[in-house]
Amino acid sequence: MTVAAIVAAGGQGRRLGESRPKQFVKIGDRTLLERSVDAFVTHPAIDEVVVVLPPGAPLPPSLSGRAKPVTAVPGGERRQDSVAAGFAAVTPSVDLIVIHDAARPFVDPATIDRTIEAARESGAAIAALPASDTVKEAGRQKPATVSRTLPRDEIWLAQTPQAFARHVLADAIRIGQSGVAGTDEASLAEQAGHAVRLVEGDARNIKVTTAADLAHARAIVADERKRAVTAGGTPVDAQWRIGTGYDSHRLVEGRRLLLGGVLIPYSMGLKGHSDGDALCHAITDAVLGAAALGDIGRHFPDTDERWRGANSIVLLEQAVALVHGAGFLVANVDAVVIAERPALAPHADRIRERLAQALRVNVSEVSVKGKTNEGMGETGRGEGIAVHAVALLRRADV
Repeated sequence: MTVAAIVAAGGQGRRLGESRPKQFVKIGDRTLLERSVDAFVTHPAIDEVVVVLPPGAPLPPSLSGRAKPVTAVPGGERRQDSVAAGFAAVTPSVDLIVIHDAARPFVDPATIDRTIEAARESGAAIAALPASDTVKEAGRQKPATVSRTLPRDEIWLAQTPQAFARHVLADAIRIGQSGVAGTDEASLAEQAGHAVRLVEGDARNIKVTTAADLAHARAIVADERKRAVTAGGTPVDAQWRIGTGYDSHRLVEGRRLLLGGVLIPYSMGLKGHSDGDALCHAITDAVLGAAALGDIGRHFPDTDERWRGANSIVLLEQAVALVHGAGFLVANVDAVVIAERPALAPHADRIRERLAQALRVNVSEVSVKGKTNEGMGETGRGEGIAVHAVALLRRADV
């Protein structure tokens, strides 16, 4: 099953009181839009992302050249018009579509997982939180008075993501274009006769609408940075951090050889739970290690079927997003690929370019070198490939 994400960012966000649309306002080192798009570009279940922007607004350069297709389309007058424009840009063969508000920059992979799985089973699902306070319905008169108290255990507060089988979302959009108004796609799907499942949302998945919300979001980012600690529990306050990474895989028949996200013509490929890209794996460990965020096995264990055959460039992008969340940016990376064959030199420039995109740095800040093992050991006998990597991080606020 193929899955696309539509990130709705077509509004003006005037209630925020900023001089520009809220989706382009920074919290920490990234804008709300960048954080929301990153959540889906780095998610292994998502195959493509469509970003709906205000008419005339270009796709920010930071969102182009990613490991997955990211397409920008102009939005419409209403949210449902913008989502319809995004839906029209989704590849026709996509089976399931996830919709997310760019104003929710802290959506986590687990919430995306739950929503997709529920929609896969039932056709439509939304992330939501059960009401924790007593809910009162007000009458129309002014000043407002309580007309009735609603059963709290029946009240849920809708969030995004919201996920739909393609035909369900098509029905919802058709209803919306017939003149029916909806507060979200789920409400239109309901009016089209579809049942919408509720799955557990996340209290941290806040929507930034007002200046107070923006202050809250910035406080969350600041707290993330404060809680980033070294392995020994010491608060991180160093401006520069260094991490090392190592990986090796056996060469086997019947596998493609991928290094740094680039397909290398060769008769064998690297054996592994994912695509076996040892270069990406070593660099992923280096950037995670520099931020004291564990290693690739902690975040993408080979015991989890989600990562079987996974694109390792996407795993690296997700690691970089984690590093950014901890308050760091990649400064530069240096890697050594140890392989008796094939020769790396003809592919080195393409590999550097691909890695630079994933690391969000200039290509001049990525070094990849090929070495042989002079016939010694397993790598020297051409039985496998090994990679050593070093990553330098700098604090984002320096």
